[in-house]
Parts: sequence; structure tokens; C-alpha cells
Amino acid sequence: MNSTVKESVINIRAPTARRTLIDHGAKIAGKTRTDFMLDAACEKAEELLLDRTLFVVDTERFERFQQLLDAPVNRDAFDRLMSRKAPWD
Repeated sequence: MNSTVKESVINIRAPTARRTLIDHGAKIAGKTRTDFMLDAACEKAEELLLDRTLFVVDTERFERFQQLLDAPVNRDAFDRLMSRKAPWD
């Protein structure tokens, strides 16, 4: 992510102890407080979005799903999928 592009403002209030902890972490990481907080928040958001995907299917559909996974890759479809922008980008 490009941290030099400023498109919107996020204001938060934090207890002094938490701000000190964040500042210490940012210093250790060699980042500004803003970059450190944005990186941490985005990593957590991506993790939650990716972990919240649940597939519930009956046996027949699961077997069909397995067949599709085992089938050769359709290169055109794969390329289209990989060229899409992720929801968090």
C-alpha cells in the first residue's frame, strides 16, 4: 500500500498507555505511527475477511466441488480472476 497517498482522515482517541505501546512498536518497526497503525489494522481486516468464509454443502455438491478442484485449470478464467483487485486493495 502506498502510504504517501492521503485520501481520507481517520481520527481515534486512545489511552496514553496504548498510544505509548503503539509508538514503541512503530519505532521498532521503523514506521510512522500512522503507517504502523494502518498496516496493523489492514492485516487484521484481511485476516478476518479471509477467515470468515464458510462453505456448507451436501455430499453430492461436495463431491462435485472436489472434482472441480482436481480438474485442469482454465487458464483464461484463472488469469481473469488473478487480475481482479482484492476487496481490501
